[in-house]
Amino acid sequence: MKKLIVAAAIAFISTSALADTTMKPGLWEVRTIKQVMDGRDMTAQIAAAQQQMQQMLASMPPAQRKQMEQSMGVQAMPDNTQRICISPAMAANDTPVMDADTHCKPTNQRRSGNSITFELNCPTITGKGETIINGNTVINKMDMVTTEGGQSHTMQSESQMKYLGADCKGIKPADQVAREIQGMQSR
Repeated sequence: MKKLIVAAAIAFISTSALADTTMKPGLWEVRTIKQVMDGRDMTAQIAAAQQQMQQMLASMPPAQRKQMEQSMGVQAMPDNTQRICISPAMAANDTPVMDADTHCKPTNQRRSGNSITFELNCPTITGKGETIINGNTVINKMDMVTTEGGQSHTMQSESQMKYLGADCKGIKPADQVAREIQGMQSR
């Protein structure tokens, strides 16, 4: 179940790269607003898991903590937030980097002004979503069905991203992390 939540969260956060030229490369802070799975609000559970990860990272020596955050491609923060790095390639591309396990790309992408709608039809995830871009703020909403081990789960997610600047402060770009994960899995 935890793996399913993490995979869905990665897929959801990654959809922010749908924004083409209006998406800026650099450091973004992502705040989870809503995470509902099978009708149950999982926002508090995700916040607790993030707090547990924060405590684990805080107990590490600074160099080890930095290395761990770089290898994950995110920097966990309090209050359901994390920081991710969007590479120039991700910002210029209109296709998000999805979880390395899904090999999935969105279909039926449509742009209207500052709004992009899309659909997912992949082996383990189906659904639809919307990304709304307002300058340095991006709002992501997604409804999906995930399937793992023969069981299906419905999920509704909403997050808000805030641009922090061009410097990723040592955090690896999300597309690089996805390629590294995919490389390790194919060995």
